[in-house]
Amino acid sequence: MIDLSVYANRRICVAVSGGRDSMALLNFIYTHMREHGIVLSALNCDHKIRGKESKADSDFVKKYCAERNIPLTFFEWNSKEAKTEERARIWRRQCYEAVLNGGAEFVATAHHMNDNAETVLFNLARGSSVSGLSGIYDSGKIIHPLVSCTRAQIDEYVLSNGVPYVDDETNFTENYTRNKIRLNVLPELEKAVSGTVKNIYSLSRLASEDEEYFKGQIEKRKILNFNKFGVTIRACESVIFKRAALQAIKRFKKKDYTQEHLKRLFELSSAEKGKKFEFLGLTAYAEGGKIVLTEENICLPVSIPFETYRAEEIGGVKLVITEQKPDSGKYLKADAFAIGKNAVVRFRRKGDRFKKFKGGEKSLGDYFTDEKIPLYLRDRIPLIADGSCVLAVCGVEISDAVKTDENTQKTIYIISENFSEVT
Repeated sequence: MIDLSVYANRRICVAVSGGRDSMALLNFIYTHMREHGIVLSALNCDHKIRGKESKADSDFVKKYCAERNIPLTFFEWNSKEAKTEERARIWRRQCYEAVLNGGAEFVATAHHMNDNAETVLFNLARGSSVSGLSGIYDSGKIIHPLVSCTRAQIDEYVLSNGVPYVDDETNFTENYTRNKIRLNVLPELEKAVSGTVKNIYSLSRLASEDEEYFKGQIEKRKILNFNKFGVTIRACESVIFKRAALQAIKRFKKKDYTQEHLKRLFELSSAEKGKKFEFLGLTAYAEGGKIVLTEENICLPVSIPFETYRAEEIGGVKLVITEQKPDSGKYLKADAFAIGKNAVVRFRRKGDRFKKFKGGEKSLGDYFTDEKIPLYLRDRIPLIADGSCVLAVCGVEISDAVKTDENTQKTIYIISENFSEVT
């Protein structure tokens, strides 16, 4: 059913729900693991969505693995959040990461050729990019050994080998879009065009090859650049740019993207600097020959009295204010007694002004423009300010009003991200 030689001498952990597909996969690898030197283990996730039924499924898996001495890692979802299908998917991925960090080389899921067809059709229906045609494919350490097997082949294996399994009744309801495709759309397509599932699989493999090529071009040409504040996408041909944009969107774990979103992002890449596009809780900024994609850029309403500031970060940004001179790295220094008692640590506000070190005064916005500080960073840079007078743009420059000189009695050191070098 599966060629396991490609996984010879590897440590594989099978994600097992107790259902027909995952039990078939676990049974097959267990039966053939010795001839290929595979070190087998399993994981089971109890989402607690179906109450006693899901517990019974987990108990079934535990019993099966115990009888065969298959090491099993069991996960129980105890979150108090509303349990949706999307949150369950994210939680499962966290479980996979846990076993990978614990020694497994791969996590194998039991997605098969029919699942692949459902995925391709679902992606097409929701207007995803061409990459949606790739369907289900191995991604890093998450593998899908059954993806080249049909539903019928798996059923035949289960019947011929007496593989025990349990049924999840939710798979047979039409409460979920994928179930509707599985129960209604695919059967009708197979009636209309024999071999639909296999034909979709062939198409998805060709699409996957194309996507690998474009992914290589994106890496080779350094189209994407990631930093802690966002993702930079360099302007390039539409066919490559849109795929790079899709990678960036997925980096933020967004799923409901459409071709229109990708089209708007590509148009933004040639727009004048300062233009922006907001969608899916993200903001994209035109930065001249590139765009920067970030989480929604909201100026944080934080205001901490300077005299009591003891944190080491503010708004997720590193900021340390100390009297001890750092041994190395970027820092600013200021005259502590030149900073008034009303000074606060905050982010920018309308009307802020800044007097450059040994320079003239101007609006903070104009200063940022002169210093070529990207738009997406401007609300993320911590400031030390007294009213609308900015005394320090942390990680960039101090105001002339707080510079040190021969009369300085107490010097403070401001350590922050080096925003001058973030592109």
